[in-house]
Amino acid sequence: MLAARIAFRYLFSPKSTHVINLITWVSMLGMGFGAMALVCVLSVFNGFEGLVLSLYNSFYPDIEVRAEAGKTFEEKPDVIKKILSVSGVVAVSRTLEENAYFEYGDEKKLGVIKGVDDNYTQVTRVHEFVRLGEYRLRRDSLFCAVIGANISFPMNIDVEESFEPLRITVPRKGVRNALLPGELFNTMFTIPAGVFSIQQEFDSKYVITDLHFVQRLTESENTLSAYEVKVNQEEDIEQVKVSLQKSLGTDYRVLARYEQKAEMYRIMKIERWVTTAILTFILLIISFNIIGSLTMLVIDKTKDIAILKAMGGTQRLIKHIYLLNGLFAAMLGAGAGMFIGYIICLLQMKFHFLKLGGAGSTFVIDYYPVELHARDFVLTLVIIVCIALLASYLPARRAGEREMQFK
Repeated sequence: MLAARIAFRYLFSPKSTHVINLITWVSMLGMGFGAMALVCVLSVFNGFEGLVLSLYNSFYPDIEVRAEAGKTFEEKPDVIKKILSVSGVVAVSRTLEENAYFEYGDEKKLGVIKGVDDNYTQVTRVHEFVRLGEYRLRRDSLFCAVIGANISFPMNIDVEESFEPLRITVPRKGVRNALLPGELFNTMFTIPAGVFSIQQEFDSKYVITDLHFVQRLTESENTLSAYEVKVNQEEDIEQVKVSLQKSLGTDYRVLARYEQKAEMYRIMKIERWVTTAILTFILLIISFNIIGSLTMLVIDKTKDIAILKAMGGTQRLIKHIYLLNGLFAAMLGAGAGMFIGYIICLLQMKFHFLKLGGAGSTFVIDYYPVELHARDFVLTLVIIVCIALLASYLPARRAGEREMQFK
Protein backbone atom coordinates (compact mmCIF):
# COMPACT_ATOMS: atom_id res chain seq x y z
CA MET A 1 0.00 0.00 0.00
CA LEU A 2 2.81 2.38 0.93
CA ALA A 3 4.72 1.50 -2.25
CA ALA A 4 1.62 2.19 -4.36
CA ARG A 5 1.03 5.60 -2.73
CA ILE A 6 4.63 6.69 -3.25
CA ALA A 7 4.69 5.35 -6.84
CA PHE A 8 1.49 7.20 -7.71
CA ARG A 9 2.84 10.40 -6.18
CA TYR A 10 6.10 10.08 -8.15
CA LEU A 11 4.07 9.71 -11.34
CA PHE A 12 2.56 13.20 -11.15
CA SER A 13 5.02 15.10 -8.96
CA PRO A 14 7.40 17.54 -10.72
CA LYS A 15 10.92 16.28 -11.33
CA SER A 16 14.13 18.24 -11.14
CA THR A 17 14.66 17.70 -14.86
CA HIS A 18 11.74 18.55 -17.16
CA VAL A 19 12.77 15.89 -19.71
CA ILE A 20 11.84 13.14 -17.22
CA ASN A 21 8.23 14.38 -17.15
CA LEU A 22 8.27 14.62 -20.94
CA ILE A 23 9.50 11.04 -21.43
CA THR A 24 6.97 9.76 -18.88
CA TRP A 25 4.08 11.41 -20.72
CA VAL A 26 5.40 10.18 -24.06
CA SER A 27 5.49 6.62 -22.71
CA MET A 28 1.91 6.96 -21.43
CA LEU A 29 0.81 8.42 -24.78
CA GLY A 30 2.54 5.62 -26.68
CA MET A 31 0.86 2.95 -24.57
CA GLY A 32 -2.45 4.73 -25.08
CA PHE A 33 -2.11 4.75 -28.86
CA GLY A 34 -0.99 1.12 -28.82
CA ALA A 35 -3.96 0.05 -26.70
CA MET A 36 -6.36 2.05 -28.87
CA ALA A 37 -4.95 0.47 -32.04
CA LEU A 38 -5.17 -3.02 -30.55
CA VAL A 39 -8.80 -2.56 -29.50
CA CYS A 40 -9.81 -1.07 -32.86
CA VAL A 41 -7.99 -3.65 -34.99
CA LEU A 42 -9.31 -6.60 -32.98
CA SER A 43 -12.83 -5.16 -33.16
CA VAL A 44 -12.55 -4.84 -36.95
CA PHE A 45 -11.33 -8.44 -37.10
CA ASN A 46 -14.39 -9.41 -35.08
CA GLY A 47 -16.57 -7.54 -37.55
CA PHE A 48 -15.06 -9.19 -40.61
CA GLU A 49 -15.14 -12.60 -38.92
CA GLY A 50 -18.79 -12.16 -38.00
CA LEU A 51 -19.62 -10.98 -41.53
CA VAL A 52 -17.80 -13.87 -43.22
CA LEU A 53 -19.29 -16.43 -40.84
CA SER A 54 -22.80 -15.08 -41.40
CA LEU A 55 -22.33 -15.40 -45.17
CA TYR A 56 -20.87 -18.90 -44.94
CA ASN A 57 -23.53 -19.92 -42.45
CA SER A 58 -26.15 -18.89 -44.99
CA PHE A 59 -24.86 -21.52 -47.42
CA TYR A 60 -23.42 -24.24 -45.22
CA PRO A 61 -25.69 -26.25 -42.89
CA ASP A 62 -25.19 -26.68 -39.14
CA ILE A 63 -24.07 -30.27 -39.72
CA GLU A 64 -23.17 -32.18 -42.86
CA VAL A 65 -23.16 -35.97 -43.16
CA ARG A 66 -20.89 -37.37 -45.88
CA ALA A 67 -19.56 -40.79 -46.84
CA GLU A 68 -16.47 -41.84 -44.93
CA ALA A 69 -14.91 -42.94 -48.23
CA GLY A 70 -15.73 -41.66 -51.69
CA LYS A 71 -17.48 -38.63 -53.10
CA THR A 72 -21.03 -40.03 -53.14
CA PHE A 73 -23.03 -42.80 -51.49
CA GLU A 74 -26.21 -44.74 -52.04
CA GLU A 75 -29.23 -43.38 -50.25
CA LYS A 76 -30.68 -45.66 -47.56
CA PRO A 77 -34.24 -45.08 -46.28
CA ASP A 78 -33.35 -45.70 -42.63
CA VAL A 79 -30.56 -43.10 -42.52
CA ILE A 80 -32.88 -40.09 -42.52
CA LYS A 81 -34.95 -41.76 -39.78
CA LYS A 82 -31.81 -42.20 -37.69
CA ILE A 83 -30.80 -38.56 -38.22
CA LEU A 84 -34.23 -37.21 -37.31
CA SER A 85 -34.36 -39.43 -34.21
CA VAL A 86 -31.33 -37.64 -32.71
CA SER A 87 -32.32 -35.01 -30.16
CA GLY A 88 -31.84 -31.47 -31.45
CA VAL A 89 -32.20 -32.22 -35.17
CA VAL A 90 -34.89 -30.05 -36.78
CA ALA A 91 -34.67 -30.89 -40.50
CA VAL A 92 -32.65 -32.91 -43.03
CA SER A 93 -32.04 -32.18 -46.71
CA ARG A 94 -30.59 -34.53 -49.33
CA THR A 95 -28.08 -33.01 -51.77
CA LEU A 96 -25.98 -34.12 -54.75
CA GLU A 97 -23.14 -32.08 -56.28
CA GLU A 98 -21.29 -32.57 -59.56
CA ASN A 99 -18.89 -30.52 -61.66
CA ALA A 100 -20.67 -29.22 -64.75
CA TYR A 101 -20.32 -27.21 -67.95
CA PHE A 102 -22.95 -24.49 -68.43
CA GLU A 103 -24.05 -22.96 -71.72
CA TYR A 104 -26.48 -20.14 -72.30
CA GLY A 105 -26.67 -18.74 -75.82
CA ASP A 106 -23.08 -18.20 -76.90
CA GLU A 107 -21.77 -17.95 -73.32
CA LYS A 108 -20.05 -20.86 -71.55
CA LYS A 109 -18.81 -21.38 -67.99
CA LEU A 110 -17.60 -24.13 -65.66
CA GLY A 111 -19.12 -24.60 -62.21
CA VAL A 112 -20.91 -27.00 -59.88
CA ILE A 113 -24.47 -28.18 -60.24
CA LYS A 114 -26.07 -28.83 -56.85
CA GLY A 115 -29.27 -30.81 -56.60
CA VAL A 116 -31.37 -30.26 -53.48
CA ASP A 117 -34.73 -31.47 -52.21
CA ASP A 118 -37.68 -29.48 -50.88
CA ASN A 119 -36.23 -29.37 -47.34
CA TYR A 120 -33.18 -27.39 -48.46
CA THR A 121 -34.74 -24.07 -47.47
CA GLN A 122 -35.16 -25.41 -43.92
CA VAL A 123 -31.46 -26.16 -43.42
CA THR A 124 -29.87 -23.17 -45.21
CA ARG A 125 -30.78 -19.56 -45.99
CA VAL A 126 -29.82 -19.46 -49.67
CA HIS A 127 -33.40 -18.59 -50.64
CA GLU A 128 -33.13 -15.37 -48.61
CA PHE A 129 -30.28 -14.16 -50.87
CA VAL A 130 -32.07 -14.41 -54.20
CA ARG A 131 -31.56 -10.96 -55.77
CA LEU A 132 -33.37 -11.46 -59.09
CA GLY A 133 -36.27 -13.72 -59.98
CA GLU A 134 -37.33 -16.25 -57.35
CA TYR A 135 -36.16 -19.36 -55.57
CA ARG A 136 -37.90 -22.11 -57.54
CA LEU A 137 -36.77 -25.65 -58.37
CA ARG A 138 -39.80 -26.76 -60.41
CA ARG A 139 -42.35 -25.08 -62.64
CA ASP A 140 -45.08 -27.59 -63.45
CA SER A 141 -43.22 -30.42 -65.22
CA LEU A 142 -40.11 -28.33 -65.89
CA PHE A 143 -36.98 -28.19 -63.74
CA CYS A 144 -35.74 -24.75 -62.73
CA ALA A 145 -32.39 -23.46 -61.47
CA VAL A 146 -31.21 -20.73 -59.10
CA ILE A 147 -27.88 -19.43 -60.36
CA GLY A 148 -24.94 -17.75 -58.62
CA ALA A 149 -24.58 -14.08 -59.55
CA ASN A 150 -21.02 -14.46 -60.85
CA ILE A 151 -22.22 -17.16 -63.23
CA SER A 152 -25.45 -15.47 -64.25
CA PHE A 153 -24.20 -11.96 -65.01
CA PRO A 154 -21.16 -12.87 -67.19
CA MET A 155 -23.37 -15.27 -69.17
CA ASN A 156 -26.12 -12.63 -69.54
CA ILE A 157 -28.76 -14.98 -68.17
CA ASP A 158 -32.21 -13.37 -68.02
CA VAL A 159 -34.28 -14.97 -65.29
CA GLU A 160 -37.33 -12.75 -65.71
CA GLU A 161 -38.16 -12.65 -69.41
CA SER A 162 -36.06 -15.41 -70.93
CA PHE A 163 -37.34 -18.22 -73.11
CA GLU A 164 -33.91 -19.77 -73.52
CA PRO A 165 -32.97 -22.67 -71.21
CA LEU A 166 -29.67 -23.21 -69.46
CA ARG A 167 -27.78 -26.13 -71.02
CA ILE A 168 -25.92 -28.29 -68.44
CA THR A 169 -23.36 -30.94 -69.41
CA VAL A 170 -21.57 -33.42 -67.13
CA PRO A 171 -19.19 -36.33 -67.86
CA ARG A 172 -20.78 -39.78 -67.99
CA LYS A 173 -19.52 -42.03 -65.24
CA GLY A 174 -17.69 -45.21 -66.18
CA VAL A 175 -17.35 -44.32 -69.90
CA ARG A 176 -13.74 -44.36 -71.06
CA ASN A 177 -13.93 -45.00 -74.81
CA ALA A 178 -16.69 -43.98 -77.16
CA LEU A 179 -17.15 -43.80 -80.91
CA LEU A 180 -18.74 -40.35 -80.71
CA PRO A 181 -17.70 -37.47 -78.36
CA GLY A 182 -21.32 -37.00 -77.34
CA GLU A 183 -21.35 -40.45 -75.75
CA LEU A 184 -18.86 -39.23 -73.14
CA PHE A 185 -21.24 -36.61 -71.74
CA ASN A 186 -24.81 -36.21 -70.55
CA THR A 187 -26.68 -33.00 -71.31
CA MET A 188 -29.98 -31.69 -69.96
CA PHE A 189 -31.77 -28.34 -69.93
CA THR A 190 -33.23 -26.32 -67.09
CA ILE A 191 -35.08 -23.00 -66.83
CA PRO A 192 -33.26 -20.10 -65.07
CA ALA A 193 -35.58 -18.98 -62.28
CA GLY A 194 -33.47 -16.81 -59.97
CA VAL A 195 -30.07 -15.36 -59.17
CA PHE A 196 -28.56 -15.57 -55.68
CA SER A 197 -25.68 -13.52 -54.31
CA ILE A 198 -24.08 -14.49 -50.99
CA GLN A 199 -20.32 -14.51 -51.31
CA GLN A 200 -17.96 -14.67 -54.28
CA GLU A 201 -16.93 -18.26 -53.60
CA PHE A 202 -20.53 -19.44 -53.90
CA ASP A 203 -21.72 -16.91 -56.49
CA SER A 204 -19.06 -17.93 -59.02
CA LYS A 205 -19.40 -21.66 -58.49
CA TYR A 206 -22.92 -22.97 -57.82
CA VAL A 207 -26.10 -23.52 -59.78
CA ILE A 208 -28.83 -24.96 -57.54
CA THR A 209 -31.60 -27.09 -58.97
CA ASP A 210 -33.85 -30.04 -58.13
CA LEU A 211 -32.21 -33.17 -56.73
CA HIS A 212 -33.99 -35.51 -59.18
CA PHE A 213 -32.76 -33.41 -62.11
CA VAL A 214 -29.11 -33.87 -61.04
CA GLN A 215 -29.61 -37.57 -60.35
CA ARG A 216 -30.97 -38.06 -63.87
CA LEU A 217 -28.26 -35.88 -65.38
CA THR A 218 -25.50 -37.88 -63.68
CA GLU A 219 -27.29 -41.22 -64.11
CA SER A 220 -27.05 -41.66 -60.36
CA GLU A 221 -30.50 -42.55 -59.12
CA ASN A 222 -30.67 -42.84 -55.31
CA THR A 223 -27.18 -41.35 -55.03
CA LEU A 224 -26.30 -38.45 -52.73
CA SER A 225 -23.30 -36.32 -51.86
CA ALA A 226 -24.49 -35.40 -48.37
CA TYR A 227 -27.27 -35.08 -45.84
CA GLU A 228 -27.45 -31.49 -44.65
CA VAL A 229 -28.82 -31.12 -41.13
CA LYS A 230 -30.46 -28.23 -39.29
CA VAL A 231 -29.99 -28.16 -35.51
CA ASN A 232 -32.22 -26.47 -32.97
CA GLN A 233 -30.64 -23.16 -31.91
CA GLU A 234 -30.92 -24.10 -28.25
CA GLU A 235 -28.89 -27.28 -28.75
CA ASP A 236 -25.12 -27.67 -28.66
CA ILE A 237 -24.06 -28.51 -32.22
CA GLU A 238 -21.01 -30.44 -31.03
CA GLN A 239 -23.15 -32.69 -28.82
CA VAL A 240 -25.61 -33.29 -31.66
CA LYS A 241 -22.69 -34.09 -33.95
CA VAL A 242 -21.36 -36.71 -31.51
CA SER A 243 -24.82 -38.26 -31.16
CA LEU A 244 -25.22 -38.41 -34.94
CA GLN A 245 -21.83 -40.05 -35.37
CA LYS A 246 -22.74 -42.73 -32.83
CA SER A 247 -26.12 -43.31 -34.47
CA LEU A 248 -24.82 -43.52 -38.05
CA GLY A 249 -21.66 -45.50 -37.39
CA THR A 250 -18.32 -45.48 -39.17
CA ASP A 251 -19.72 -45.53 -42.73
CA TYR A 252 -20.45 -41.81 -42.48
CA ARG A 253 -18.43 -38.73 -41.55
CA VAL A 254 -20.32 -36.11 -39.54
CA LEU A 255 -18.97 -32.56 -39.89
CA ALA A 256 -19.97 -29.53 -37.86
CA ARG A 257 -20.06 -26.18 -39.66
CA TYR A 258 -16.52 -25.20 -38.67
CA GLU A 259 -15.18 -28.52 -39.94
CA GLN A 260 -16.84 -28.11 -43.34
CA LYS A 261 -14.55 -25.16 -44.03
CA ALA A 262 -11.81 -25.82 -41.48
CA GLU A 263 -9.01 -24.27 -43.53
CA MET A 264 -10.81 -20.96 -43.90
CA TYR A 265 -11.52 -20.71 -40.16
CA ARG A 266 -7.91 -21.64 -39.38
CA ILE A 267 -6.59 -18.90 -41.66
CA MET A 268 -8.87 -16.33 -40.04
CA LYS A 269 -7.55 -17.25 -36.58
CA ILE A 270 -3.94 -17.15 -37.77
CA GLU A 271 -4.44 -13.69 -39.29
CA ARG A 272 -5.94 -12.47 -36.04
CA TRP A 273 -3.09 -13.75 -33.87
CA VAL A 274 -0.39 -12.57 -36.28
CA THR A 275 -1.89 -9.06 -36.23
CA THR A 276 -2.06 -9.17 -32.42
CA ALA A 277 1.58 -10.29 -32.28
CA ILE A 278 2.67 -7.41 -34.56
CA LEU A 279 0.87 -4.81 -32.45
CA THR A 280 2.28 -6.38 -29.28
CA PHE A 281 5.78 -6.07 -30.75
CA ILE A 282 5.09 -2.40 -31.46
CA LEU A 283 4.01 -1.95 -27.84
CA LEU A 284 7.26 -3.61 -26.74
CA ILE A 285 9.20 -1.02 -28.71
CA ILE A 286 7.10 1.76 -27.19
CA SER A 287 7.83 0.34 -23.73
CA PHE A 288 11.49 1.44 -24.05
CA ASN A 289 10.18 4.89 -23.14
CA ILE A 290 9.10 3.43 -19.79
CA ILE A 291 12.59 2.02 -19.25
CA GLY A 292 14.13 5.38 -20.06
CA SER A 293 11.79 7.41 -17.89
CA LEU A 294 12.17 5.05 -14.90
CA THR A 295 15.95 4.96 -15.22
CA MET A 296 16.06 8.76 -15.17
CA LEU A 297 13.57 8.85 -12.30
CA VAL A 298 15.80 6.53 -10.24
CA ILE A 299 18.73 8.89 -10.81
CA ASP A 300 16.57 11.91 -9.98
CA LYS A 301 15.27 10.33 -6.75
CA THR A 302 18.60 9.07 -5.42
CA LYS A 303 18.27 11.17 -2.25
CA ASP A 304 14.71 9.93 -1.70
CA ILE A 305 15.97 6.35 -1.89
CA ALA A 306 18.57 7.10 0.77
CA ILE A 307 15.97 8.77 3.01
CA LEU A 308 13.54 5.84 2.62
CA LYS A 309 16.34 3.45 3.58
CA ALA A 310 17.27 5.54 6.59
CA MET A 311 13.61 5.44 7.67
CA GLY A 312 13.62 1.62 7.51
CA GLY A 313 12.58 1.08 3.92
CA THR A 314 13.69 -2.28 2.54
CA GLN A 315 15.17 -3.11 -0.85
CA ARG A 316 11.88 -4.90 -1.68
CA LEU A 317 9.92 -1.70 -0.95
CA ILE A 318 12.16 0.36 -3.25
CA LYS A 319 11.76 -2.17 -6.07
CA HIS A 320 7.98 -2.18 -5.67
CA ILE A 321 7.79 1.62 -5.79
CA TYR A 322 9.48 1.88 -9.19
CA LEU A 323 7.83 -1.26 -10.54
CA LEU A 324 4.41 0.15 -9.67
CA ASN A 325 5.37 3.55 -11.06
CA GLY A 326 6.00 2.03 -14.49
CA LEU A 327 2.87 -0.08 -14.22
CA PHE A 328 0.69 2.90 -13.28
CA ALA A 329 2.06 4.96 -16.19
CA ALA A 330 1.31 2.18 -18.66
CA MET A 331 -2.12 1.45 -17.18
CA LEU A 332 -3.23 5.08 -17.24
CA GLY A 333 -2.14 5.43 -20.85
CA ALA A 334 -3.72 2.11 -21.81
CA GLY A 335 -6.96 2.93 -20.00
CA ALA A 336 -7.32 6.19 -21.89
CA GLY A 337 -6.39 4.47 -25.15
CA MET A 338 -8.92 1.67 -24.70
CA PHE A 339 -11.64 4.19 -23.87
CA ILE A 340 -10.87 6.20 -27.00
CA GLY A 341 -10.79 2.98 -29.03
CA TYR A 342 -14.16 2.02 -27.58
CA ILE A 343 -15.64 5.39 -28.59
CA ILE A 344 -14.19 5.12 -32.11
CA CYS A 345 -15.68 1.64 -32.51
CA LEU A 346 -19.10 2.82 -31.30
CA LEU A 347 -19.01 5.72 -33.77
CA GLN A 348 -18.02 3.39 -36.61
CA MET A 349 -20.84 1.00 -35.71
CA LYS A 350 -23.34 3.85 -35.80
CA PHE A 351 -22.12 6.16 -38.59
CA HIS A 352 -19.88 3.89 -40.77
CA PHE A 353 -17.48 6.76 -41.45
CA LEU A 354 -14.55 4.47 -42.40
CA LYS A 355 -15.38 3.15 -45.88
CA LEU A 356 -14.18 0.05 -47.73
CA GLY A 357 -12.98 0.41 -51.31
CA GLY A 358 -14.09 3.17 -53.61
CA ALA A 359 -16.69 3.83 -56.22
CA GLY A 360 -17.89 0.67 -57.90
CA SER A 361 -16.69 -1.50 -55.04
CA THR A 362 -17.92 -5.10 -55.14
CA PHE A 363 -17.74 -5.67 -51.37
CA VAL A 364 -20.81 -7.03 -49.61
CA ILE A 365 -20.72 -3.90 -47.44
CA ASP A 366 -19.05 -0.54 -48.13
CA TYR A 367 -17.69 0.13 -44.62
CA TYR A 368 -15.42 -1.54 -42.07
CA PRO A 369 -17.57 -3.82 -39.90
CA VAL A 370 -16.92 -3.62 -36.15
CA GLU A 371 -17.92 -5.86 -33.24
CA LEU A 372 -16.94 -5.11 -29.64
CA HIS A 373 -16.02 -8.13 -27.52
CA ALA A 374 -15.06 -7.94 -23.85
CA ARG A 375 -12.30 -10.52 -24.39
CA ASP A 376 -10.40 -8.07 -26.61
CA PHE A 377 -10.30 -5.47 -23.83
CA VAL A 378 -9.14 -8.12 -21.36
CA LEU A 379 -6.47 -9.34 -23.81
CA THR A 380 -5.27 -5.77 -24.40
CA LEU A 381 -5.09 -5.12 -20.67
CA VAL A 382 -3.15 -8.34 -20.03
CA ILE A 383 -0.68 -7.50 -22.82
CA ILE A 384 -0.16 -3.97 -21.46
CA VAL A 385 0.35 -5.20 -17.89
CA CYS A 386 2.87 -7.85 -18.97
CA ILE A 387 4.82 -5.39 -21.12
CA ALA A 388 4.79 -2.73 -18.37
CA LEU A 389 6.06 -5.17 -15.74
CA LEU A 390 8.73 -6.44 -18.10
CA ALA A 391 9.86 -2.91 -18.98
CA SER A 392 9.80 -1.72 -15.35
CA TYR A 393 11.64 -4.67 -13.83
CA LEU A 394 15.21 -3.70 -14.75
CA PRO A 395 15.01 -0.05 -13.60
CA ALA A 396 13.20 -1.16 -10.41
CA ARG A 397 15.90 -3.72 -9.65
CA ARG A 398 18.59 -1.14 -10.18
CA ALA A 399 16.75 1.20 -7.84
CA GLY A 400 16.77 -1.47 -5.15
CA GLU A 401 20.47 -2.09 -5.66
CA ARG A 402 21.19 1.64 -5.63
CA GLU A 403 19.72 2.04 -2.16
CA MET A 404 22.23 -0.48 -0.83
CA GLN A 405 24.96 2.11 -1.52
CA PHE A 406 23.55 4.32 1.24
CA LYS A 407 23.73 1.89 4.11
